[in-house]
Amino acid sequence: MSKIPLIVSTEWLAGKLDDPNLRLLDATTYLKPTEDGGAELSSGKETYEKGHIPGAVYADLLNELSDKDAPIRFTVPSREQFVEKITELGVGDQDTYVVVYDQTYATVGSSDVASDWASRLAWQLRYEGLDNVAVLDGGFAKWVDEGREVSTEAGSYPKATFTGERRPELFVTKEDVKAALDDENVILINSLTEEAFNSGRIPGSCNVPFVNHSNPQSKELYNDEKLKEAFEKVGALDPNKKVITYCGGGIAATWNALLLNKLGQHNVAVYDGSMSEWTADSSLPLEK
Repeated sequence: MSKIPLIVSTEWLAGKLDDPNLRLLDATTYLKPTEDGGAELSSGKETYEKGHIPGAVYADLLNELSDKDAPIRFTVPSREQFVEKITELGVGDQDTYVVVYDQTYATVGSSDVASDWASRLAWQLRYEGLDNVAVLDGGFAKWVDEGREVSTEAGSYPKATFTGERRPELFVTKEDVKAALDDENVILINSLTEEAFNSGRIPGSCNVPFVNHSNPQSKELYNDEKLKEAFEKVGALDPNKKVITYCGGGIAATWNALLLNKLGQHNVAVYDGSMSEWTADSSLPLEK
């Protein structure tokens, strides 16, 4: 099967809904700030049940595709856990391809136009060794804005077999980031908002906010030339550099990683623990 793009349009997807090789995943998840400065996490399963793109199945990042025993939420699960759950959804090695979307920013508003829950799941799939996976540009919000069909009927696919091998080069640990602090060949990108970046970051980081890459009105990504401007400013498209993206908990970082891949920078890894892990270790430096 031919390779699909990293990011696909709603029009493209609409023409594929009847394709038996399509595996369409809804990765909706919620992270809402609380008054005490924390965050309330919840599954988007109920949202999916109220309406989704026809044929889609629900992929539960919070409860099934993360390590629930880890001290930091949304930590990559064991390969065995991930493969067990994702193959139950029909994702595997047969002649299929995957498109992931989420509904989250349709709820939180136009200030947050990014499908970063979708990009998180797409990144996990690539990390585990699956190639043919794309994220839907504009997500469910754009799909609905265009008046396209919405279904409440649960989707399903036959159970699959998954044999791809993990790609360790896509993943970095706290120790890897510490080692990179003095490495001029590594660029650390904080993917959070400018406000969050200014309040505390890993030393030497630059800021490319993940929320700035899409048009709030159309919900579409800006064109590649405009996207390149943001990353070129920090030198992240230099083919001789390694890029590490991070954020608060390894979600928004995957959106920047995806766009870097789209722009031709493939030496990109995500710091899974991100600021949640970094700030929990009082021995590690912070820059403001």
